This record gives sequence, C-alpha cells and structure tokens, in this order.
Amino acid sequence: MKMVNLIINNVKVTVEENTSILKAAKKFNMNIPTLCYYEDLGIKSDCRVCVVQVEGKKGLVSSCSTPVSEGMVVYTNSARVLNARKTIVELILSNHDVKCTTCIKNMRCELQNLAKNLGIDENRFPSVFERQPIDDNNPSIVRDPNLCIKCGRCVDVCNNVQGTSVLAFYGRGHETRVSAVFDEHLSDAFCTLCGQCASVCPVGAITEKDDTDLVWKALADPNKHVIVQVAPAVRVSLGEEVGQKIGTIVTGKMVSAMKILGFDQVFDTDFTADLTILEEGNELIHRITNGGVLPMMTSCCPGWINFAETRYPDILDHISSCKSPQQMFGSLAKSFYPQKIGLDPKDIFVVSVMPCTAKKYEAKRTEMSVDGENPDIDVVLTTRELGKMIKQMGIDFENLDEKPFDSPFGITTGAGAIFGATGGVMEAAIRTVYEVVNKKPLESLDFKELRGLEGIKEAEINLNGTMVKVAVAHTLSMAKVLSEQVRNGTSPYTFIEIMTCPGGCIGGGGQPYGTTNKTRLDRISAIYEVDAGMPLRKSHENPEVLALYKDFLKEPLGKLSHHLLHTYYHNRNNKSQTR
Repeated sequence: MKMVNLIINNVKVTVEENTSILKAAKKFNMNIPTLCYYEDLGIKSDCRVCVVQVEGKKGLVSSCSTPVSEGMVVYTNSARVLNARKTIVELILSNHDVKCTTCIKNMRCELQNLAKNLGIDENRFPSVFERQPIDDNNPSIVRDPNLCIKCGRCVDVCNNVQGTSVLAFYGRGHETRVSAVFDEHLSDAFCTLCGQCASVCPVGAITEKDDTDLVWKALADPNKHVIVQVAPAVRVSLGEEVGQKIGTIVTGKMVSAMKILGFDQVFDTDFTADLTILEEGNELIHRITNGGVLPMMTSCCPGWINFAETRYPDILDHISSCKSPQQMFGSLAKSFYPQKIGLDPKDIFVVSVMPCTAKKYEAKRTEMSVDGENPDIDVVLTTRELGKMIKQMGIDFENLDEKPFDSPFGITTGAGAIFGATGGVMEAAIRTVYEVVNKKPLESLDFKELRGLEGIKEAEINLNGTMVKVAVAHTLSMAKVLSEQVRNGTSPYTFIEIMTCPGGCIGGGGQPYGTTNKTRLDRISAIYEVDAGMPLRKSHENPEVLALYKDFLKEPLGKLSHHLLHTYYHNRNNKSQTR
C-alpha cells in the first residue's frame, strides 16, 4: 500500500493512499466535527460541517470526501474554518425546533453537542422555522420533521443498507425535506419499522415511540402483576446506556435493576428462544420428511416478516409458522403462567425489553392474542427505553449485586443466547436438528462459518446421510437476494435464516445510539462468550423446556403448541389493506 506524507495542523503525518482527510486527522487524535458523516455509511458531503482549509485551495473542502495527497498542508481549526463551521451550524439551527430540554435526544444530540463545542450561545440568524405535522401513525417509529437537519443518514441506511427505499429527499434548496415516499405515513409506505433510520439519526427527528410511561403506570398499579422478559441481545448492550464498555455482559446487574424498578418477576427470552428451536427444528424435520414447502425460512424477526408480507407475499408459505420468541413468551405468560401461579390472565401485565423497534408493531398484531381480545405482550421497550428508566430511578448500576432470572422461564442455554447475533438462530437450530435426526452428539457446537458480518453466509450439514445446505442473511438488501431465489425456484438451500438489522439483533434499531460495525462485532463477541460459558448449550437439553412439554404442551407441533406457539401471515401487498 502506497503511503502519503502530509501536514495537519503543523504536525507531519503519514497515512495510506486514498485515506480521507477526516480519517487521517482522527488517526492522529485530531477530531473534525461531522453531522452527515456516519461510519459504515456512504460519503454524502452534504452538511459541510467537516470543512477544512487546504493550502493552495481557493475554498474550504469537506474533509469526509477529500482524499489526502502528497505534501498536502491542512488546517482543521483555522479562524476561517471555525467561522464557516459556526455559520453552517447557526443556519441549521435557524430552521430547527430548538426545544432541546424536552427532546428525547437531549444531552445525546450530535447537533446540540456541536453547537456547544463551537460556542454558539446566541444565533446570529433569525429563525425561519415553520412547524410541520409529526408522523406517529404506527406503534414503533415517530418521525418529527421539525427536528430534521436533512443530513441524509436515514435515507442512506434505508436505501443502501436495507434496500427498502421508504425514505427519500423531496424538494430543492430551502424547501428540501426528508419524507416517506409520496409524503405518506411510514405505516402506509411499506416501512418494515426496523428502526435503522432512528439508529443513525444525529438528532431526534426519528426515534422509537416512547412507551416508558405505560410501564411506570403498570408498575404503580397494585392490582397488576407486572412481569418482564429480556431478549438475549440486551444483556450485551444495555451496559452502554449506563456508562459501561461496549460489549460488557450485564445480565445479573440488569436483573437486579429491573427488580428495583418494581417488576414482580424478571424472565429470560432465551427460554422461549430454546422453545422456538424445538418447534422450528421439528417443523423443518417434518417438512423435509413429508414433502413440505422448502426451503423453510425463519420467522423470529418481525422486520423480516413485514418485508415478506409487503414485498414477497408469494413466498409466505416458505416461512416457518413459529411465532417469535417474544410472542411465544407472551402466549405462555397469558396461559401457562397464570395457571401456574393462580392469577387471572387479565391481571398480568407483560413487558418485553427488546433491541428492536419492529417488536412494538409485532406485539400489536391482532393474531398475537391467546384470548382474541387482550394482547399477549402489553408493552415493548427498547434497550434505550430500559436505560432511560434505570436513569430515571437513579439506580447506581455499576454497584448492583447480580441476581438470576426467575423461574419458570429462567433456565436457558447458550443456543438461546446466540439468537442475538446474525447466524445464531441457524447455529442453534443445527445443534438440535443434527442430534435429533442423527441420534448422536455433534463433535463441535461452534459453526464459525455462520458467524460474522458477511452479508450472506452458508454451511452444509449431514442429516442422516443427506447433505443439507443452509444460509444466513442479515439486512433486507441481502434478504432480497435470497427471497428472489426462493421466488424463482432457484434457491439451493433447505433452511434460511434472515435478520433485518445489520449484525442481527445486536444491531437492532432500538439498541444504544452510535452502533457501527465495530460495535456490532464487540457485541457479537460478547454473545458467543455468554454461549461458551453456559452449562447447557443445546436447546433440546433445557430441562425447563422439557418440563413445559411434559406438563403442559405435551409435544412439539402438537395441538396446544400450534394454538399457542404458531401463527400465520398476511399478503399486505395491496396498499388498501394497510391503510
């Protein structure tokens, strides 16, 4: 690799050819502020906040899009640069709703922090802000155009990472705005509600719908028995919300914190992840041995289900009928659990803590109800919302004692834990399906070819002498590739796992802000550390799951299992059906 010598702020540096000025400066601890730039997304050079002065250049240049060159002399904080940068931010603020203290991103807003660092105490430009209506016409995502700074990050991730093209720029100049296609509500634009737009938004223009007040109200109601389930990805990401290092495993402290918040019982979604493997694994075996529809595709990701129902309704028969682990838990929480503890199901209030915004929508689906009237899951919180509640309570998270999850949904396996990473569902399924079919233990439980951030990963397993090919995809752009194969009848696979978000649930739209590929890899590493440290690592060896079948469900794919743990999907391609 050719190296380039240049001078940045009077410091001689050497970096690789084609490195941007922005990255070159950062490498030597000289940080240049940005707004539209986001690691892992495309270079837009729209906001111009990252401008720098280069000797010999008439105008200032954007550091994110300008590569270094031999002998280049750069000033990142000259008087000219600072004045331009300050002017740009003041112009942005002149067309922005500046009620910062009541904004959900207060103290975590990149625009707010930039204004502070630039010393903007008073704006030199008059306000031209005109209030616009807020789009909150769905259970998951709130889009507030009054806070939008037109940085383009949401458009980039929606179009180029997810490939869904729900968000776009409209208008020109001062009239430019970001909106859902044809200025529709997100719910009418075939949005999958994955929340990746919210994850990368630098301000509060796109956020999850905040349901914390509903949970506080339930916790304060003496007539409600309030229980909570926690998804596998949350235990390796919640720490970031309370000041811990990325990838810190906080399982025991998390349980303690939720006990302090007032939850009567704290359960582990890993339990129903194990249950999902028993049902889904047996469904796969049944399809293979009885000439069922193949390839079978996983069903635990609601963003993917939304995508399939609206973009690929002709392949719905390929998707497993299993509910997601969240919804399996909800079904049991409103049927098996109240019988066990002697309570009326209507007195039980079920909360989920998920890394996902689409889970809020999933819980509101009409078919997700045991009694046909009340939802199995009453409220879904994101990882960020749980972090907010912990801060509201003033909990000293760092010094909490560690507590175990409660029974009967407390004993789990490593297979359930790895559901949080892309490839984890497939790896967990293989561990069970292989041993059920071949009637012998696997030599190694680690399928490393299914791990990592490659867009599509594949593997082969020997099922009783037959080689079966499986695939794993994350992001909807990659889901589209595999779905087209299934639609065209050219798929070489028998079983396919699809996760909507980059990296799987650890990169979900409800995870801590600032998620990048490096963050994802750190969280994935922690997920597999959890798996490796578990005394049980196979779903079909979970004693509490086996006891549930013996005492209540009777058998996988049985009559009661089908009623409680399986569901159906809808063709939502006709827009009149979604309004």
